[in-house]
Amino acid sequence: MFKKAKEIYAYRQMLESLVLTDLRTRYKGSFLGFFWTLLNPLLMLLVYSIVFKFVVRIEMDNYTAYLFIGLISWNILSQSITAGSSAVIRNAGLVKKIYFPKEILPLAVVSGGFINYFFSLIILIPILLIAKVQVGLPLLLLPLVLLIYFIFTLSLALLISGLNVYFRDLEHIMGILVMVWFYLTPIVFPSNMIPEEIGYIFDYNPMRVIIESFQQIFFYNQYPNTVELLVVALLSSVLLILSLKVFKKLSRHFAEEI
Repeated sequence: MFKKAKEIYAYRQMLESLVLTDLRTRYKGSFLGFFWTLLNPLLMLLVYSIVFKFVVRIEMDNYTAYLFIGLISWNILSQSITAGSSAVIRNAGLVKKIYFPKEILPLAVVSGGFINYFFSLIILIPILLIAKVQVGLPLLLLPLVLLIYFIFTLSLALLISGLNVYFRDLEHIMGILVMVWFYLTPIVFPSNMIPEEIGYIFDYNPMRVIIESFQQIFFYNQYPNTVELLVVALLSSVLLILSLKVFKKLSRHFAEEI
């Protein structure tokens, strides 16, 4: 794994170029351009706020702030999986013509997702100030949570982007699975609303731990559950090693398949 990391580092300029290209072309040609990065989470917040606050009638103080923290955190995984699944296929020209570590392709998509997350914080900060939600020392653990989340997301993006070259239906299947996964994660509702009978489903969901960690830092001003975070960190590390091995094996015949 360290050898691969060293090789990717040698191609860091290409990685940087792919990330910038992804960010530039994401809203290329649209009237509002870059501002869609900020408008998208706000529009999602508006829709979910109406549905879950006024239709489902979730009663919770500062629900809008709670919801926004979950939505922008979830978007990293959602965008990385949906865009990452076709990362290799979209760059067929590069894959066929030149040599480079193909892991850079899903890595660029995931990196772009995290950069978008940092832009979303520009909106989150005033929302927290308006809602008078205090943020304190637990914020110091945010880099650790982001690092674990990055490893977990990259592992999935690597695996799915490699498999999608051989099984194109996977891209569409993942869209459905991500939607189901969204509702099995406490994003639009707090954890205490989860019925006890199905609680075990949420207990085994690593995204519950990650999303709750963001909520604890930004919303509850509490330290995340370090034991659960360490379990997810271990799981993500093992998954990354396995994903790199599978991707390496699959990438040998990418040029012939795309």
